[in-house]
Amino acid sequence: MYFNELNIIQPILQAIEEEGYKTPTPIQEQAIPLVLKGHDLLGCAQTGTGKTAAFSIPILQKLNDHTFQGKRKIRALILTPTRELAIQIGESLNSYGRHLKLKSTVIFGGVNQNPQVNVLQSGVDILVATPGRLLDLMTQGYISLRDLEIFVLDEADRMLDMGFIHDVRKLIRSLPDDRQNLFFSATMAPEILQLAGTILQDPVRVEVTPVSSTAEIIGQTLYFIDKNNKPNLLFDVLQEQTAQSVLVFTRTKHGADKVAKYLVKNGIKSDAIHGNKSQNHRQRALNNFKDKTIRVLVATDIAARGIDVEEMELVINFELPNIPETYVHRIGRTGRAGNIGNAISFCDYEEKAYLKDIEKLTKQSIPVVENHPYPMEVFEIIKKERQQRPPKNERHASKPKPSVEQKVGAAKNKGKKTWFGKRDRY
Repeated sequence: MYFNELNIIQPILQAIEEEGYKTPTPIQEQAIPLVLKGHDLLGCAQTGTGKTAAFSIPILQKLNDHTFQGKRKIRALILTPTRELAIQIGESLNSYGRHLKLKSTVIFGGVNQNPQVNVLQSGVDILVATPGRLLDLMTQGYISLRDLEIFVLDEADRMLDMGFIHDVRKLIRSLPDDRQNLFFSATMAPEILQLAGTILQDPVRVEVTPVSSTAEIIGQTLYFIDKNNKPNLLFDVLQEQTAQSVLVFTRTKHGADKVAKYLVKNGIKSDAIHGNKSQNHRQRALNNFKDKTIRVLVATDIAARGIDVEEMELVINFELPNIPETYVHRIGRTGRAGNIGNAISFCDYEEKAYLKDIEKLTKQSIPVVENHPYPMEVFEIIKKERQQRPPKNERHASKPKPSVEQKVGAAKNKGKKTWFGKRDRY
């Protein structure tokens, strides 16, 4: 099937062709006609399946069918958990809607609100937002959603993981009842379905590439290695691999910074993105990665949402995730848009339990690289040694007993105010 068979209007078809796309992905092929017909949609699709275009294209077409006279009003709201993903969706709307007269904007926290407010006050048709900044600007009176026609909740599972569930529910209560709802999530756990039930009206369900499956075109390999040898192996792998775009995952922000600094110190152009980095830094690092100014981007899972680089050739799990579904999301960053991708994972002894959960979820064993310079030598969880306290009768043996004069002086000063005493402190 081709895009021109989906009843898409010519201006959008032209933009799609200019982007270099000819055939829709499965989620696009199923979702676009349903959204154009006005159905509420429950979409289960993991990253890399093309779901952003699956809702962006029909939203642009539906809003283009009729326009308001006078100042633009927000008629479509796309709610997403991270700044990076919000920016990516905004870029998609601009790309597919370049030949239309619709106006969209993106708002998120962590930056000065004034430029965002100025754009909103000039009027927009489509708003892409993260929950915190959206509710903040609504409270200040800068945003009204009473004219909303279409509501999209994207990455619902990540919304719950990041603790946005209360913000989402608060927002839903402020939306008009007469609206079309599109709900996307990579997983359909009971709490996700419960949330969907509060938003959707008689929805049509579309499900492609279940989260437990990994793309067949992604080659996966696994190294068993001790934790302290991981940096050395990472350097060796990057030296051996020809991939020019490599995404490295760590579990913590501190770990991401540490890995990036190690690579830069050893002559590999790298940068790190995570929640503690400023928005300007994160966007600059992401742009440098897309432009191939840097070869390696080290990221935490939340910060990596929204990284959409079609030519990304390699993902490295420097640390295995403790949530098995996250592994599927991670390696889904490569092998996008039909391209071949590879995923390499490092596993130390403490992470073997995580590996077991991943292989149980994906129903496949990851091929192990047996011969490498840093074979695992630690086969037990090393606990930090606690400093043993002396026996109770010996704890104060080394302390000299106070003299009679000291006892008398202490009695005289009891209850007096001092500069440092426990009773009164100035």
